[in-house]
Amino acid sequence: MLKLSAVGLVLAWYMVPAHAEDKPQILFYRYVDSRGGVVLDRQGVPPEYVGKGYQVLNERGRVMQVVPPAATADELQRQRVEKAQADSDAQLLHLYSSVADVDRAKARKLAELDALVAVAQGNLQNLSTQQSNLQSQAADQERAGRVVPQTLIDQMNGLRDDQSNLKAEIVRYQDSRKQVDASFAGDRVRVQHLVQ
Repeated sequence: MLKLSAVGLVLAWYMVPAHAEDKPQILFYRYVDSRGGVVLDRQGVPPEYVGKGYQVLNERGRVMQVVPPAATADELQRQRVEKAQADSDAQLLHLYSSVADVDRAKARKLAELDALVAVAQGNLQNLSTQQSNLQSQAADQERAGRVVPQTLIDQMNGLRDDQSNLKAEIVRYQDSRKQVDASFAGDRVRVQHLVQ
């Protein structure tokens, strides 16, 4: 009988963990149910309550982990907007380290567009001169009682189309200039805010 007890003690000694931290912890899950009551459960949190958030407690009631509630649609949208703004800000700061950088970039872009407008206006003036010369030739043909050649008429029509295209191009450049001006104004304000 004594031998059996000694064997039992030896087995019991091996079954007891050597350190308290080796002992498996009993965890409780604390959550709020559909009636607003606080529930402690050892089995876990039912799926329908997980989205509301919960806490994991040890056997002494100490909070070991807090799982926050799932974000609402409005919160997710706000997070997306904040992330987009942060990405935009990072890109701006990559491009410009100061407000002066923004001003220089704006001046360069506007100068490019002004140069394109000037070239288009110069081409328009050249076409206008060519158009006048062809019209003069056509008038000379008519005054001489001859029929204006179709090639001359086709050339005048082609020049008229080219002039129309150039005028539309100039309008596009001018619209782009306004958009660039507004865009850089916004960038300037944002950079000024970020570098303060």
